[in-house]
Parts: sequence; structure tokens; C-alpha cells
Amino acid sequence: MQLSDKFFKERKLEHLVENQTSYTLNNAAMHVFETHLQAERVMLQFDQPVLASMLIGKKVMHLRDKKAFDFLPGESLILPSNEVMCIDFPEANQDNPTRCLAMAISDEKINKVINLMNEEMPKHDGSEWTLIDYNYHFTNDASIYGIIQRLLYLFTENHPSKDFFVDNMLQELIIRILQGNARETYMENASKLGSHNRLAYVIEYIGAHLHEPISVSDLSKKACMSESHFHKTFKEELGITPIDYINSERIKLAIKLLKDPTRKIKEIYLECGFENRSYFNRLFKRKINVSPGEYQSKFMDGTLH
Repeated sequence: MQLSDKFFKERKLEHLVENQTSYTLNNAAMHVFETHLQAERVMLQFDQPVLASMLIGKKVMHLRDKKAFDFLPGESLILPSNEVMCIDFPEANQDNPTRCLAMAISDEKINKVINLMNEEMPKHDGSEWTLIDYNYHFTNDASIYGIIQRLLYLFTENHPSKDFFVDNMLQELIIRILQGNARETYMENASKLGSHNRLAYVIEYIGAHLHEPISVSDLSKKACMSESHFHKTFKEELGITPIDYINSERIKLAIKLLKDPTRKIKEIYLECGFENRSYFNRLFKRKINVSPGEYQSKFMDGTLH
């Protein structure tokens, strides 16, 4: 993820540990933190909900009720108001600084988006969309990566309408994060929720039958919905179409199986429910940026472990 040239020209590098450059708009503030020196137990806290996203380098995060974990580029973290972060910087130095953005979003903006979601795209089980109230750590998908990159540009741009532009991007960001969190919740708790939640039941079914043909028509019947209503509900709550979700889970399984260099690729793609290799190759490369054969060869030659 890239910072603009304007950022580097205008920032004031006054501290070697968590040097802060801030931009404030009506409903959000973006802070870019840079660390040029190894450090431990650096404390940080915001009085609003925060999206933290790693740009360069590595942090080790210590949060309440959560085991310490590495925070790496391409990953984000949603923190509730007044959450205390305790941070280590094991690798930062002058030539290899750690950079992270922290975007504080006003409660008013978040609640406005949540109310809109409850009005325009209510959950199928009657529950309401609510703000995530715990530390949600995730890998950015392409859409969230694109939004964050766009926000980095907008906050540093001199444009009379940038408050309006940022507000629109924040709305999309909040919706996508809540959908992603809902998807993860269903996946982690499918067996517990499946008896009383139709989408959780479908998620559990997909996970158990990846090796078999799965159609949206069959899934809609299991959810006791029409096909069109099921497709709409699935996409609105989970932020992804049923077919894209199935393919994503199949590729995850393929990644796991390809780590065994003795397995044949044909055997793997059939086990993952793909009917032909060209379609499997295309989806795999789109997600991993290398072909299945290239990925497996890295385990054969010991490049990956």
C-alpha cells in the first residue's frame, strides 16, 4: 500500500518511535504512524472506534483477551473506543521503518451506516447489524485494500469536496467490514448456529461438501428460500455471492493440500470439487498470483514450509 509523495513532503519526522502525521475531516481522522527504532510496550489509545491497517514492517500486538500476534502488511484490525494497544516493534530501524495507519471514525457516522443497513438490508433472522465490539483482525481483501488506498489519497488531497468523497468511501468500508465479520462469524460458529440460522446451516453444508457439485438452487432449497431471495440475502449479509464463497473455500482447501508435494494436482482439484483444471488454475492464480503447479513446487524445493 502506497503513501503519496505529498505525505512525505509535508510530514514532520520528529520522533523515531510512533511519529504521527494526522489529517482530520468531519467524520474521521487518519493518523499515519512511523517507527524507525526497535521498541517494546508502546501504548496507544483512541476515544473512537479505529481501523488500524499495516502498511510496511511488522508489529507485535498485545490486546485484552487476545494472545499476542504479529500484525503484518495487508492486514487490518478493528478496535473499539478506548481500547488500549500495547505494541512491540521488533524489526524497525532507520532503513526499514514500520508504518501503520489508524483511522478513527466517529460514532455518529458508524451509527448512521448501521441504521441504513438495518433499514435497507435487514438480516434474514431478524437480528440487527451492530458495531463490532471486540478486536477483529483480518486480511484485507481486494475491495477493502482498494478503499484504504483511496482513503490514503483523499485525506492528503487538497480538494474542496474531499469530506463528501471520504464520507462515501467510509460508508462502503463500514458495510464491507461488517459483512466480512458476519461471514467469519458464520464460518467459525456454523455448527452452533446451524440449527436456528439458515445461512449458518448453508455455510456448514458447503464446508462439508466442497468435494461434491454444489448449486445455488440446491443451497436455496436447504435455506428454504427462493433462489433469487437466497442469492440476495447471502450477498447482502456476507458481502459475497454464494458461488464466489464456494470457490473461495475450495481454493483455501487446495492451498492446504498443495503443501504436500507428493499429491498430484489433478487429484487435488477433483478433491476440491473442481471439474476441470483450466477453471481451477484460473481461480487459483487470481487469488494467489501463481499457478497451482508453481505454488506446489515451492514446497518441493523447500522455498516454503
